[in-house]
Amino acid sequence: MSKTIIIAAIADNNALGKDNDLIWHLPADLQRFKKVTSGHHILMGRNTFESIGKPLPNRTTVIITRNKDYTADGCKVVHSLQEALEFAKADSHIFIIGGAQIYKEAMASDLVDQLDITRVHESFEADAYFPEIDLTEWRVVAREDCMADEKNPHDYSFISYQKLI
Repeated sequence: MSKTIIIAAIADNNALGKDNDLIWHLPADLQRFKKVTSGHHILMGRNTFESIGKPLPNRTTVIITRNKDYTADGCKVVHSLQEALEFAKADSHIFIIGGAQIYKEAMASDLVDQLDITRVHESFEADAYFPEIDLTEWRVVAREDCMADEKNPHDYSFISYQKLI
């Protein structure tokens, strides 16, 4: 059975991005993202895909869009979160990687088993935000706190949440 995981880097004020781009640069987060998603399906909205610009290596890219005519070389295009999950169901770990609308829909559903969050310990101006994590529905199962260094300009934490049944 598949495990559906939301993976996101979010600021203390739940900021995700601005102008369809990341607000900060944290190489440690990008390395972790690559490590945990490699070999798996990554599900994303069209805007997120277009901000990345290409399919990511060693992953199956699934793009969710309402545009029935949209195509992207090397990617599977679907028209709903449910259709994306159905396509990826043979994978042991399915990662939902954004953007804000897809996160909101996934969080409002009963389809997500785990949240894999990089919490950036600062607030940023943004135009895309992650939904509030309701701690009556989710519990922290792992946390690693990291300090800013010469490569990573912000303090951050890797936090994993499990859905409470």
